[in-house]
Amino acid sequence: MAEKNQNQYQLPESSAYHRSDQESLHTMADEEAKRKKRMKWTIGIIAFVIFQVVQALFFVLVIMKFKSPKFRVGEFDVQTLTVGTQASPSFEMSFVAPIRIKNTNWGPFKYGASTVNFTYGGVQVGQAFIPKSKANFKSTKKIDVPVTLSSSALPSSSNLGSELSSGIITLNSEGEIKGKITVMFMFKKTKTSQMNCTMAIHTATKEVQSLSCQ
Repeated sequence: MAEKNQNQYQLPESSAYHRSDQESLHTMADEEAKRKKRMKWTIGIIAFVIFQVVQALFFVLVIMKFKSPKFRVGEFDVQTLTVGTQASPSFEMSFVAPIRIKNTNWGPFKYGASTVNFTYGGVQVGQAFIPKSKANFKSTKKIDVPVTLSSSALPSSSNLGSELSSGIITLNSEGEIKGKITVMFMFKKTKTSQMNCTMAIHTATKEVQSLSCQ
């Protein structure tokens, strides 16, 4: 009889241990789920922070890096060209000058009106007018300007006679444009671009033999 009573008391104790084991398993499973959730949140936060840092660096180092646009004259076809002799040197020339303003910034470049002076031996022989306008971001503004050049203002001491005997006329184009670059409608920077190009015109073929810009 006592043995039966002892067995009756032992059964509930075994059942209690079983429930305790199940609760422990559930607790461990909950802790593992929480740990995985915390890990996902941590990875997500780290990834977000890294993304923000990369974005900030790209914005500072690339987008906010203001550069002066390139101000150049491109190659052109000579429309008319008449030249004198070595004894009586002179030239008259006309062409359409392809003026190019290349804006590599991440914002538009708004510039004021300007001029491009064409010179021979440091003396102005012609001029092109550049109206105020805008070069959009990451694009090239193209302006075609009719130009007429004349050597009438050159002094008698110029080197034109010897150049005509070689069949080459060396010209320079010089100019400056000033404007503002605007990024994201609020960041502004004033920039100035210089043009300094040298071109060699072949008098016999009436072609641009070479053209280089600094």
